[in-house]
Amino acid sequence: MVFVSIMTLFALGLAASIILAVASRVFYVKEDPRVEAVVEALPGANCGGCGFAGCEGYATAVVNDPSVPANKCCAGGAATSIAVGELTGKTVAEAEPLYALRRCDKLAGKVAPRYQYQGMPSCAAAALMRGGTDVCVYSCLGFGDCVQVCPFGAMEVRDGLVRVDRSKCTGCGVCVAACPRGILELTPQRGRVAVYCNTRDKLRAVMDVCDVGCIKCGKCIKTCPAKAVRLEDNRIVIDHLLCLSYGPICEEACVGTCPRHILRSTRNPLVPRAVADADDKAATPPAPEAAASEQSRPQPQA
Repeated sequence: MVFVSIMTLFALGLAASIILAVASRVFYVKEDPRVEAVVEALPGANCGGCGFAGCEGYATAVVNDPSVPANKCCAGGAATSIAVGELTGKTVAEAEPLYALRRCDKLAGKVAPRYQYQGMPSCAAAALMRGGTDVCVYSCLGFGDCVQVCPFGAMEVRDGLVRVDRSKCTGCGVCVAACPRGILELTPQRGRVAVYCNTRDKLRAVMDVCDVGCIKCGKCIKTCPAKAVRLEDNRIVIDHLLCLSYGPICEEACVGTCPRHILRSTRNPLVPRAVADADDKAATPPAPEAAASEQSRPQPQA
């Protein structure tokens, strides 16, 4: 009886192995060796900034789909794009380097807390509790959901406000998707003006909760000679391509005309009535004139 059971199991195992061997031959899918080569060329961050499910998903798409460009990997930069282009035989167009801009400066605005939150330390959770922990329902909650998902360590929370290290940020957009309030926005690294307000309210509703919130006065829209500033979804947005193509001849007129100082120059983010962000200062190189002045200043003798 035992012998019969053993032989039966052996026969079943043998039959199953034969079926699997035949199936592997019949249904074999030939893999393009270029896919593995592209995977090796990619940084392996699996951040999803390219719009695909990880580096292998992008490698498969860029090899097999002619419409997928070779410069989609924001984490790898220009060198990776060139390598992918050579492996796939595609022309590599220069991609605009981006970074995540935090459209909120509640410290400068002196935004007061609505209540003492004692729940789960998560922006997504706090946003569901009576409109969030701040009196401004559009402000940065500061629990760091974006920090936790950033694959490059480019973000941190300091003084209840998220800070972005532009030297580390690759513009993958993972943090943008994680923010429940839409505080973070992908912006060109070479952009000249940034908007530091996320509110969709206007006039008194803004002034009652924030000292520097945008009141939708429209002065920046009227002043911009490039017509690069507009009101979209009740928020001030900047068309950076129009702004950059117009050039610095406008001397960033929108920044000077904003009575609430929510439009700030990325080259000189320190403006009256605004609290200087350490991340902005660290990321913004000094102007050539300032650097020359600093070098020419007499140094104290030892």
